[in-house]
Amino acid sequence: MWCSTRWRAESAMGRAPACRLVLAIGLIGLAGPGLASTAEPSGMALSAHLSTPPARGHLQLPGSRLQGEATLRYFGLRVYHARLWALPDFRASQPAEQPLLLELEYLRELKGNAIAERSLKEMQRLGRFTEAQAQRWLADMQRIFPDVKNGDRLSGLNRPGVGASFWLNGRPAGQIDDPEFARLFFGIWLAPTSSEPDLRLALLGQTDAGMRR
Repeated sequence: MWCSTRWRAESAMGRAPACRLVLAIGLIGLAGPGLASTAEPSGMALSAHLSTPPARGHLQLPGSRLQGEATLRYFGLRVYHARLWALPDFRASQPAEQPLLLELEYLRELKGNAIAERSLKEMQRLGRFTEAQAQRWLADMQRIFPDVKNGDRLSGLNRPGVGASFWLNGRPAGQIDDPEFARLFFGIWLAPTSSEPDLRLALLGQTDAGMRR
């Protein structure tokens, strides 16, 4: 998403300019009504979150551990807190080829359709796919992604070679059995070309930006 306004991502590693906003999985929906109208132009930031994640892995990925976490802020407003759960042998260089669980804890209201549309735009930035694929994936995401409010948790499980499964507040929300969709979708947060590199590093556990209390 091109923009003429200067954005910045802040973390414990410092500040870096960013012109694109991660959505989706939540990564996302920042264009939804109400957010921009109440925001002040203080930029975007990553920070620690006060809630405490489960001590023993994630229910949707048995044996997993918390790889990294960070909070996304937009114009000073907290949008969501992201956590990445992975198995002990997780390799940060090849996230799409391994089982992993991305959990977004929303900290404000967002529309499901906006989340789906923002996700698709970020996926289009990461790779090429046909218009037929775009329309199918958008319809699937609009079916699965609900309107969310403060405290809702949307989780997505990457199933290498199969696709992605999603849960809302621990309850199954749907799945998309398409490995290419899963690769691009989770790439929104984890690909080297992610529009939010500081968020990516925090989730991969390569910076302490999201782990400080």
